[in-house]
Amino acid sequence: MVFTQEILSYLHIADKTGAWGTLGTIKPNKSFDPEVDVEKLNKALQDKGNQTIIDIVTGINNDQRQEVVKLYKELFQQDLTENLKKNLSGNLEKVIVGLLKTPAAYDAHELKATMKGLGTDEATLTEILCTRTSQQLQEIQACYKKEFQKDLEKDITSDTNQPYRDLLLALTLGKREKDSGIIDYGLIYQDSKILSTLGPKNTPNIVQWITIFTERSSGHLRRVFGHYDNTNTVTVEESIRKNFKGDFQKAMLSLVSIMKNAPLYFAEKLHSAMKGLGTNEDTLTRILVSRSEIDLLSIRVEYRKKYGKSLYSSILSEVKGDYRTALLLLCRAEDV
Repeated sequence: MVFTQEILSYLHIADKTGAWGTLGTIKPNKSFDPEVDVEKLNKALQDKGNQTIIDIVTGINNDQRQEVVKLYKELFQQDLTENLKKNLSGNLEKVIVGLLKTPAAYDAHELKATMKGLGTDEATLTEILCTRTSQQLQEIQACYKKEFQKDLEKDITSDTNQPYRDLLLALTLGKREKDSGIIDYGLIYQDSKILSTLGPKNTPNIVQWITIFTERSSGHLRRVFGHYDNTNTVTVEESIRKNFKGDFQKAMLSLVSIMKNAPLYFAEKLHSAMKGLGTNEDTLTRILVSRSEIDLLSIRVEYRKKYGKSLYSSILSEVKGDYRTALLLLCRAEDV
């Protein structure tokens, strides 16, 4: 385990899922039988068997869950998700229902919730739009349109202010380049210089910052940030804090953190969700559900490395009941 942690600590593992297969905790179940799972779920719904429901839903990956949802509908002419909502409640319901949605549908519903009613949950809005790939963002937009008969861009426009709005809208376009493995030193120097240049009234060009932050690949941006830090008297983070304010500042700082080390970004969010009095169950649920098939293993590594305590043991001590059982099964194992 120590050797594994040493390897992962030297890799930008968020960009290496293709090479490593998957860094998620949830894998396809090799003994998966949708008919067996559907029958067990149907019986569990009749018998109020929460543990069976939790075991089945957390024991298969999302593609397999979609097969279960489809087969349940075919066999019983009922919606599995709606039946589960009638039998479950609270945070456990949010976890199970969330896992049964496709990733795009889950994100679309989470985004809608951030802009529903009075006030906007900017932190969640920033987290989702800043951490999804270009393909994921395109799928989310299509799903958002289908689910709510509204454009995501229009809702963002009506619920946020400039320049934060422009940053989010740029992210939704999904123009971020993929890491090609080719290092373009000329473009690194050019982008670093653009970020360093101040315009009228000694203020940076926000449009150029947004373009670079939302269109360049994560590998390229890491090199730009490194060059920026080495050639300026302040770091890129210090420059953001000095020159920008409010939600835009927070979102830009989040992007820097994500581009440098996305698993560490999520580890820090999980820790914040569980520290102090009270637990932010919405954040805890969202990250564990949405990252369980992507990079939750690497998030666990970063969490253990930074806080000297495993994510598993933190969940064990901070939440209770069937909700805790479901989260621990998503987390999968203790890190020692």
